[in-house]
Amino acid sequence: MHIILCVTNDIVTDRRINRVALSLLGLPASVLIIGRAFPGSMMLPDCKYQTRRMKMLFRKGPLFYAEYNLRLFFILLVVKADILVANDLDTLPGVFLASRIKKTPVVYDSHEYFTEVPELIGRKGVKSIWECIESVLLPRIKYAYTVSSSIAEDYKRKYRINMQVIRNLPFRMENLKPSFRLRKGNENIILYQGSLNLGRGLELAVKSMQYMENARLIIAGTGDLEKKLRELTSSLSLDEKILFTGRISPELLWHYTIQADLGLSLEEDLGLNYRYALPNKLFDYVQARVPVLVSDLPEMASMVRRYGIGNVNHTNNPVELAQVFTEMLTDTKKRQVWHSNLNKAAENLCWEKEEFKLTEIYRRVMETNATNRVS
Repeated sequence: MHIILCVTNDIVTDRRINRVALSLLGLPASVLIIGRAFPGSMMLPDCKYQTRRMKMLFRKGPLFYAEYNLRLFFILLVVKADILVANDLDTLPGVFLASRIKKTPVVYDSHEYFTEVPELIGRKGVKSIWECIESVLLPRIKYAYTVSSSIAEDYKRKYRINMQVIRNLPFRMENLKPSFRLRKGNENIILYQGSLNLGRGLELAVKSMQYMENARLIIAGTGDLEKKLRELTSSLSLDEKILFTGRISPELLWHYTIQADLGLSLEEDLGLNYRYALPNKLFDYVQARVPVLVSDLPEMASMVRRYGIGNVNHTNNPVELAQVFTEMLTDTKKRQVWHSNLNKAAENLCWEKEEFKLTEIYRRVMETNATNRVS
């Protein structure tokens, strides 16, 4: 059984695609991931599945998506595959067209609510194009899954398709020992990890550090707002209180995460993608046993309240947010409760307990495909 997973990123930092690939190897199946190479892409680590990264002429915008899907289409026509997997809407046109010609089943893995990302809010022309692609292709997809129940329910309402839910859960982690010391003295570490993009609450977090003592904010990741955030940090004379790691490997990031005292996921309500989000970082914090502060958005807030692993934020004022940080970092009794609950949550919120739902989807695809070939 040959399965091809298609993404528009450089594969290195996409932990979901890595987990999916490793799980599919156990079906058993051979797995190839097709992505793209950036000028500054890190080397891919040794892995049991195959990878292929395309060097693109265009890096963003309509020409990039057109080039990527056209090249992907021709690659998929000549590469052996029993199942083609489109990861997000931006890979689906090339995958879908190739599947129709090769008569190969398609699985759609929706990492996010693509047409509702903040980058498309206010760009009616571009958004309408993606919505058109979505409305034409998604109703024709038989096998699909996404990252939260709210997104699945909205797709069902729009297109009458039944999406399964495969959450972005990390592998279970024990023996939490960092390879280096991040903390200076007895300072508290506040961590944000993930993309530095619009609507992540990062400007608010940076401004709040003006009112914090004995604490440092670590911003781990890169993205469109990185330059602006660095400039804001310097303009507020906060260089000693805020550390930007830039792009780092998932393995190195883990050594930052396990040293944090508080993990942030402060997405703003900019479209349904953030409103319904259950981000990777939230579950990474859980596995690292780090109490969390999240936005008052339905999926994230429900998760935090259900497991009792932190607080839900209700302010966009830097002074008030600093007070929230301070209380969460210094309330010993609450932190003891959170840590106890985090240990329990980590038992359940791990990939080892989520992957069986994923492999059942692919087994169903394989069985149906085999039956169709016989008939």
